[in-house]
Amino acid sequence: REKNMTRDVKNHLLFEVATEVANRVGGIYSVLKSKAPVTVAEYKERYALIGPLNRKSAAVEVEELPVTNPELKATLDAMYSRGIRYIYGRWLIEGAPRVILFDLGSASHFLNEWKSDLWNVAGIPTPPTDTETNDAVLLGYLAAWFIGELCCHETKKAIILHAHEWLAGVAIPLCRQRKIDCATIFTTHATLLGRYLCAGSVDFYNNLDKFDVDYEAGKRGIYHRYCIERAAAHSADVFTTVSHITAYEAENLLKRKPDGVLPNGLNVVKFQAVHEFQNLHAEKKEKINEFVRGHFYGQLDFSLDNTLYFFIAGRYEYRNKGVDLYIEALARLNHKLKDIGSKMTVVAFIIMPASSHSYTVEALRGQAVVKQLESSIHDVQRSMGKRLSEWCQDPSHCSSKGQIELPDLDDLLRPADRVLLKRRMFALKRDSLPPIVTHNMVNDATDPILNQIRSCQLFNKKEDRVKIVFHPEFLSSSSPVLPLDYDEFVRGCHMGVFPSYYEPWGYTPAECTVMGIPSITTNLSGFGCYMEDLIENPVDYGIYIVDRRMKSVDDSINQMVDMMFSFCQKTRRQRINQRNRVERLSDLLDWRRMGLEYVKARTLALKRAYPGMFSKESNPFESNDLKVARPLSVPGSPKDRLSNGAMTPGDLGTLQESNDAGYLSWLNRDDDEDVTLRGASVSASPRRNSAISSPK
Repeated sequence: REKNMTRDVKNHLLFEVATEVANRVGGIYSVLKSKAPVTVAEYKERYALIGPLNRKSAAVEVEELPVTNPELKATLDAMYSRGIRYIYGRWLIEGAPRVILFDLGSASHFLNEWKSDLWNVAGIPTPPTDTETNDAVLLGYLAAWFIGELCCHETKKAIILHAHEWLAGVAIPLCRQRKIDCATIFTTHATLLGRYLCAGSVDFYNNLDKFDVDYEAGKRGIYHRYCIERAAAHSADVFTTVSHITAYEAENLLKRKPDGVLPNGLNVVKFQAVHEFQNLHAEKKEKINEFVRGHFYGQLDFSLDNTLYFFIAGRYEYRNKGVDLYIEALARLNHKLKDIGSKMTVVAFIIMPASSHSYTVEALRGQAVVKQLESSIHDVQRSMGKRLSEWCQDPSHCSSKGQIELPDLDDLLRPADRVLLKRRMFALKRDSLPPIVTHNMVNDATDPILNQIRSCQLFNKKEDRVKIVFHPEFLSSSSPVLPLDYDEFVRGCHMGVFPSYYEPWGYTPAECTVMGIPSITTNLSGFGCYMEDLIENPVDYGIYIVDRRMKSVDDSINQMVDMMFSFCQKTRRQRINQRNRVERLSDLLDWRRMGLEYVKARTLALKRAYPGMFSKESNPFESNDLKVARPLSVPGSPKDRLSNGAMTPGDLGTLQESNDAGYLSWLNRDDDEDVTLRGASVSASPRRNSAISSPK
C-alpha cells in the first residue's frame, strides 16, 4: 500500500505498544505510567496504548469502556470476527489513557502460521520452547494486524506506531514489509545482547566494536530474540534509545545509529515553598535515626548529629550496579576518615532484594529494646511532670518571706523509676558487634555483597567511621525493622551512590535529584551522560559523575572516595545549600520537558513517512550544544534572563527549533516555557529502503 500523502499529519493518531501496558513487570511500566499525563494532554482521545491482556492486573488497573470511535470500532470488530478477544478501556492512572489489551491466548491458533511467515519475510527463527518469544510474535502480529486494519478504516489521519523493546518489536518489520500506511518508531531501553554481555563480566565498553554479535547471541541462546530486536531497529522509520551511552551500544550491537535519544522523565511535584522539601528531609532523617539507634544499640558511641546516611538501591546486580565499587570505596573512605581523626560517621545502606529467610534476631531485638526504653522514659517523664506540678503548687514550698524551695531529683524520681531505668539500660548492653545484614540470608556464605564486606573488614567496629547495613528486601512502611517506604527513605538520606557499570538510564539518581538529594553516578549510566551533557559543572549541583570509561577500576574508586570525602567535609549549611541546588535541577527531569524529545521522534517519523507534507528535511534531534552554567549564589529569575544573560536551572531558555506541524502548542497550557535543554544529539541515520534488514 502506497503512502497516502493527503493524510492529516498534524492531528495524527498515536499508538504505543509494549508488554507492560497496565501490567507491572519492569521499568517500562514506570516510563509509560509516568509519561501518560503529558501524552494525554497533547493527544486527548487520539492516543492509546496496546499490550497483552493480563487479566489479574487488568482487573484492578483497567476500567472497561464501550468503543465509541467508529473507525476504531470497525477495526476491533473485524478482529473480533476472526476470534481475537480484547479489552478496551481506561487505564486507571493519572491522565487515564485509553488502552487496548489483546488476549494472546485467543490468537494462539495462528502462532505456527505467523512464526512461519516471520521466517519467510524476515528470516527470524523462533524456537517452539521459548514462550516469551512466542508471546512477542503474537503481540507483534496482533499489533500489525490492528494498525493495518485501522489504516483501511481511518483514511484521513496519519497513524504513528511506537514500539518499546524487542518484546513489542515484531510489529515494526511487519508494517514495513506489508507497506502499511503508517509511521513507525522503535525504542530500545537496553539492548538485549548488552545485558547478557555485561552479566558475563566482560570488558564491555572497550570492546563494543569488536564483538561478533551473531556469535555472542548464539552462544547465549538468544539469537532469535536478537534478530527480532535488530530487525525492528532497522525497519523503523525512527530508531531511538534512552541515553547516549545506550545509543553508542546500539550502534555497535544492532548496527544502526539511533536517530535520537528519548530520556526517561518523572512527574515532578513542586512545593509551594522552597523550604518544604528540606523539612521533609529532616522529618524522614529522624525516622532513619530511630532505626540506627535500634540497630547500633549498646554501641551507639557516635553522635547522630554528626552522621551522614549514604545508600545504594536497585536490582541485585552486583557488578552492573557497581556494588563492588561502592563497598571498596566505603572501606577506603573509612581508612581516610580514621586517619584524620574525623568525628563524622557515615552509615552506608545497601537496599537490594536477595533471597533471605527472615529478619535476624539481633535486628528485631535492637528495635524492641530501644522502643521499650523510649516507652519507659515517656512514662517516667509523665510521672515526674505530675510530681513537679504538685510540688510547685504546694504552698509549703513557698514561704511568706518569698523563699522558694526547688525539688531535688530524689523528690521527682522515685526508687521504682530508677530500678526500671536501670533494667532498660542493662538490656542495652551488648558484647557483639552490630550486624552488617538485617536478614538471615539463604546463601550467607556465598553472597557476593556479604563476602566483599567481610573481605574489606567493614564489621561496624567502634573505631570505624563508616558503618554498613545490608537490607536485602524492598523497603516498606510496614517493616518491623526499617518502617519506611522507598521515597521516604531517599528523602531522609544525605547522598545516593550509584556507580553503575551498565545502566541504560538510571531512575535511582534521577529520583534523588527530584527529591533534592545529591548523588554519585557514572559516565556509563544514561543519567550521568545526560547530566554531563547538560550541565557545565555537575558537582556544583550535587551531581557527582565518576569516570568509569577512561579510568582504571582503581582510579575510579579513588575518584569516588574523594567525592565522598569532600562531601563528609561539608558543613551542615553547605549541605543544605547543595540540596537546594539539586532540587532546582528537578525541572530538567520533568516529563513536561522530557516529553519534547518524544515529540521530536514523532515529528521525524512523520517527516520520513510523509516527506511531501513537510517543507524541511532537518532532523529535529539536532540542537545546539548549550549547557547550564555554574550556579549563582542567588537563583536567577526567569524575567531577568535577557538582561543578565546568566542561565540557572530556574532560568531555562528555549533551545527548541520551530516545528512545522505545531505539536508543541500543548506545552503552553500553563504559560510556562516547558522546553528541553539538549546537548549534541546522535545524528540521524539515512532512511532504509529495504523492507527488512535483519541478520541472516
